[in-house]
Amino acid sequence: MRRGIGLGAIKKNKYEQEKYKDKGNEIQENQFEQMTKQLEVFKVNLEEFATKHKNEIRKNSEFRKQFQEMCASIGVDPLSSGKGFWSVLGIGDFYYELAVQIVEVCLATNAKNGGLISLDELRTRLIRARGKNKSHQEISKDDLIRAAKKLKIFGSGFNVIPMGKDKYMVQSVPGELSMDHSVILQQAEKNNSCLSVSYLEQVLKWEKERGEKALEHMVNQGLAWIDLQNCKDKMYYFPSLFTACINSTN
Repeated sequence: MRRGIGLGAIKKNKYEQEKYKDKGNEIQENQFEQMTKQLEVFKVNLEEFATKHKNEIRKNSEFRKQFQEMCASIGVDPLSSGKGFWSVLGIGDFYYELAVQIVEVCLATNAKNGGLISLDELRTRLIRARGKNKSHQEISKDDLIRAAKKLKIFGSGFNVIPMGKDKYMVQSVPGELSMDHSVILQQAEKNNSCLSVSYLEQVLKWEKERGEKALEHMVNQGLAWIDLQNCKDKMYYFPSLFTACINSTN
């Protein structure tokens, strides 16, 4: 007959488990402490790098993008650091100024495009508005996207919508666009800024009701116009894509 495990063996086993647990916690604490020290070293090196290349960061948009990515890799956001060392770089001020200008352009074009503007048109209008002043920094698409995303703190009024192939739209009116709405914009861009319900049925294999519901919502939001002159089919035009289509053909 097999004898059961004695009380002494149970206590010994429990003691060893607690010892292993304590050792595991000690190793984790040491690893965390080492990672914290490494992170502090990275931040110091990043500050030294930023000081050395301050002018390049401010003037060169591509260099600025790479610097932002380097900051993000260690959890540093210069745009949110309005005080201390990072304020010396003036990066936050640059994006704040850019965000204000984005709002101005969006408000000025709202009546025309219903609060939806392509990133390319937004960049063109901003460059034109800023003029040829040499003190102004170069504006890249990445700069615009970062500045526009910061505007989301004001609510759902501002949103950056990916359109595929390095193309984006900036929405400046309240209301979320669904995946269907985004797909419609992508298809309209491919089809000279307009389409119909039958087009969605044919190309996307959508049910008629699905296309009608999505398109009517966009009309109600002021994002699309209806053309009833075509006796065969009701056409929906997207004014926010007019400029984008014109630029792509030039």
